[in-house]
Amino acid sequence: MIGVVARRRAIDVATKLLMGAATLVGIFFLLWILWTTLRFGVAGLHWDLFTKDTPPPGTNSFGLRNAFVGSLILLGLSLLMGVPVGLMAGTWLAEYGFNSRIANAVRFINDIMLSAPSIEIGLFAYAIMVAPMGHFSALSGSLALAVLMVPIIVRTTDEMLSLVTGDMREAAIALGAPKSVVITRVTWVAARAGILTGILIGLARISGETAPLLFTVLNNQYFSTDIMRPMANIPYVIFQFALSPYTNWQQMAWAAAFITVVFVLMLSVLARFFLGRVQVQK
Repeated sequence: MIGVVARRRAIDVATKLLMGAATLVGIFFLLWILWTTLRFGVAGLHWDLFTKDTPPPGTNSFGLRNAFVGSLILLGLSLLMGVPVGLMAGTWLAEYGFNSRIANAVRFINDIMLSAPSIEIGLFAYAIMVAPMGHFSALSGSLALAVLMVPIIVRTTDEMLSLVTGDMREAAIALGAPKSVVITRVTWVAARAGILTGILIGLARISGETAPLLFTVLNNQYFSTDIMRPMANIPYVIFQFALSPYTNWQQMAWAAAFITVVFVLMLSVLARFFLGRVQVQK
């Protein structure tokens, strides 16, 4: 008996040591990446990045205004397409589907989509939009990003609405409120912090995606707001400029990477803030 207890304690200690070592290794590489991005990114920051467009090769000027505007347009369109679909699908699962076979099948497919490689989503958008249209466009890129965002919103909405107690629904129904009013005025309101958390996590997920944009948006060296044509965007600029032989382009790539990291970090902090509010309410 004593030998069994000693063996279990030894296994427990070894497991804790291995988990601690794995955590330290992960934190080390994460801090290394953040420090490298910070060191080179801050050195490449320049006010012209936000006021001028992409300079031609061989010059010493800076400018990424067209890429920043293009990325904001892409993210905005992705939100317009992805949020309603994800919110409605998650609401149906929690309020109508429950544990039915169809609902469980949808959840299973949604979980698969959560881990789907982004490059496959880019190929999907290319096949259904770029190839039939005959050219790249910001609209097709936004569709690809929206497809990546939807599973996250569906999963979060489903889980947050499931946490709303049945007493609140029953009280609203007892007052004569129809199902649609119960959902929009009671359950959505009660779960709004969690739903917003899912939207922010989805937005952070797609902010730095490059592979889908290579197949859909490509790039545009000039300033453009035409969503039916190729459009400049930060992920592609980082990919292109980092591989270029021009020093100023490499500096702009580091600066764009740093700004992207800061943006994603801000979204993550906001998501944690709203998630904390949900846990307090529970």
